[in-house]
Amino acid sequence: MSIDALLERRNAAFGAGAPLFYKTPVHIVKGEGVYLYDETGKQYIDMYNNVPCVGHANPHVVAKMTDQLGTLNVHSRYLSEPIVEYAERLTGHHVDGIESAVFACSGTEANEVAMAMAQRVTGGRGFICSDAAYHGNSALVGRLTHVGRRDPDPEIRAFPYPQKYRPLRDNVADADLRDAYLAALDEQIAGFEADGIKLAGLLVCPLFANEGLPDVPQGFMAEAARRVRAAGGVVISDEVQAGLCRSGNWWGYEVMDFEPDIAVMGKPIGNGMPLSAVCASREMVETFRKFGYFNTFASSPLQAAAGNAVLDVIENEGVRESVQTVGAHLRAGLESLTENAPDIAEVRGHGLFFGLECVVDRESREPDRERAVTLANGLKDKGFLVSNAGALGNVLKLRPPLVYQREHADLFLAALAECLAAS
Repeated sequence: MSIDALLERRNAAFGAGAPLFYKTPVHIVKGEGVYLYDETGKQYIDMYNNVPCVGHANPHVVAKMTDQLGTLNVHSRYLSEPIVEYAERLTGHHVDGIESAVFACSGTEANEVAMAMAQRVTGGRGFICSDAAYHGNSALVGRLTHVGRRDPDPEIRAFPYPQKYRPLRDNVADADLRDAYLAALDEQIAGFEADGIKLAGLLVCPLFANEGLPDVPQGFMAEAARRVRAAGGVVISDEVQAGLCRSGNWWGYEVMDFEPDIAVMGKPIGNGMPLSAVCASREMVETFRKFGYFNTFASSPLQAAAGNAVLDVIENEGVRESVQTVGAHLRAGLESLTENAPDIAEVRGHGLFFGLECVVDRESREPDRERAVTLANGLKDKGFLVSNAGALGNVLKLRPPLVYQREHADLFLAALAECLAAS
């Protein structure tokens, strides 16, 4: 079936407007490792999908899920050793004090659980996020998206996301810039107090991924966390994109050198199986559970099989170490390749997670969203799937599966060089 014919059927079935990547959509029919294949058999190297973190159709994950599905899958109101084991293993990779888990099926659900937990633990209602955040699309969590560009919400406040490229103050020392962003955070904390709204917490992606992976002034997050706690709130780290070794560390909060009260995980922990988690102290989790949370599909044996299998691969196959070495190789190649590219201002990121800042020119720093879109489409035609993102839509976002290797990076760098030279 042609792309146009399938697109017409899709519009009729879903309603026109359901989002798709690329000017000419890609019809993907198969995945294996870092590779995806379309209906013609064309091979693509996946540079974007963090959901299959240990690779598309990973044999170990598939085998464990298949075996479990052929044995048993029930809801969470029966005892099940595998899901208890998974909770123990998952929390064991977090800092001391994060010791119990609540499972859900998506990042949106998990962030909603985390926000409800923060409200019940603190007695507060107010949340602070960045001004370019995205944490999900439910009625509660969606209130944190595009704060400042929608009708005011008295219970949601946003601070300018910390960055060095388009900073709040130019030509200042790193410590002074950090303090400027902390002052902006203080303003939001004080605003809640002035309005008589008790603070529940701060919810951030520790790498500020949807904001464009900015370089953050050193020490910002540790001090921000201290100030939020001093005001009576808790700190929620959204690790859906940043976590599970994506950065070369187990969690993004390790990169930013702070400890959260609540950690949220999503998409990658199930490698495609709908699985997410909220981890916190036992006291916080039990306070939340007093209100009767239940999710039919969460905490199932099938979720446990997927989650445990993903941890097996990461723990036993050197995935974190590979992310560090391959990521360093890719970063060096990106920096060398773009050093003299006038339309790429910066290479930013950690581990196997990078953003390339596309600009009209380096002098003006004017964002160039269309350039990022053009590069994404050009790379797609050459067999590499990426996308544009960031607060201004001008950041080329690179986020391959964690099993990505040096040879894949070298192929991508050659294709990117051709795309940069083509314009």
